[in-house]
Amino acid sequence: MVTEPDRENIMSTSALHPKDPAPNLRAFLELAFRPLYLAGSAWALIAIAVWIYAPQVLAGPLQGIAWHAHEMLWGFVATIAVAFLMTAGSNWTGINPMKNYTLAAACVLWLVARMGFLIGGNDLFWIAMAAELGFFLLAAAAMMRAVVLARNARNYAVPLLLLALGGADALYLLAARGGDYALLMQRFNAGLLVMALIALLISRRVIPFFAMRAVAGLKIPKHTRSGQLQLVACAAGAVSILAGLQIATAIALGFAGIVSLVQVVTWKPYAVRNHPLLWILYLGYTGLGIGLLITACGAAGVPIPPALPVHVIAIAGFSVLIIGMLTRTSLGHLGRPLAVDRSMLMSYGLVLAAVTLRLAALAPSAFSPQALQLSAAAWIAAFALFLWRFAPMMVRPRL
Repeated sequence: MVTEPDRENIMSTSALHPKDPAPNLRAFLELAFRPLYLAGSAWALIAIAVWIYAPQVLAGPLQGIAWHAHEMLWGFVATIAVAFLMTAGSNWTGINPMKNYTLAAACVLWLVARMGFLIGGNDLFWIAMAAELGFFLLAAAAMMRAVVLARNARNYAVPLLLLALGGADALYLLAARGGDYALLMQRFNAGLLVMALIALLISRRVIPFFAMRAVAGLKIPKHTRSGQLQLVACAAGAVSILAGLQIATAIALGFAGIVSLVQVVTWKPYAVRNHPLLWILYLGYTGLGIGLLITACGAAGVPIPPALPVHVIAIAGFSVLIIGMLTRTSLGHLGRPLAVDRSMLMSYGLVLAAVTLRLAALAPSAFSPQALQLSAAAWIAAFALFLWRFAPMMVRPRL
């Protein structure tokens, strides 16, 4: 990892120092997290605003809930994951997998996909699909090149995970084009679990590292062996879903969820209570573990609302982890102090409020429509705050 200050503090809300360097395109395309964190975060708020406040514009082959599910998983969450992996890959291998023209090409492919799926039309659908799959193929090839050249055997699986994420995307889009809703949801759930596998891999590596650097004297296990078993279980769950094996899915995901919660407990969460950059990650990892357990219960036949597992994994898990990762890794890679300001704390609070309200909206009640609207507003405000705070820093060279 890059050298960073070890302690966290509360700092002022001023986004820039007067002596900060001027914006620079070369610096902006230096590491993938710069443009892709901004793109993914902007799309997070745009996609929710469209889905909640203007769903009538979604009239193409990928429309309605199919568009919403796709854009939140592959347009938002997977984009942030790719950005993190491309950036972390430079530390893991000593080779920057994606920069300059390659990174610019990835951004163009990503943008073509977003606009094509949003505007709609048969021709644009296929163009957008080709662009999106090209984005994942480019990311996988870039990471494969880095790990092979560096002989970094520990990360040989990462390019394959990116290919799996793109493969699940292709299967989903084909199901959407065919109009088979049952097949669509099966493939979405498989893609969700591939993304969960990637999130578990990333989080299990970085959370102990961040925690032990920030809290003096803290020693916590990395759970390498249990983490490997956890990833195998999650992969088995994704395959079982595609094969229609409900009991196998329940067993695999139940195991992965239990391991996640055990890991959090052994990471001594009480020790990070005064470190917002840490406890937000602990909360997200806990939400992901709970989501896997709820999914396992649903696969085992326990009567639960069908939308609950997806939203717990995606919102309480992925989204909470993402807002924490966005701030923590951006500060570190930009050479800024590892310190949160009021805007960052507010963005954490807004995401947690959005999670709470969205889950509350799943329960049928007179308050459900209002809860959904308030959840969307909190979500949009959270990512708008991140963009306001970090965009000026992302376009400038590292301090």
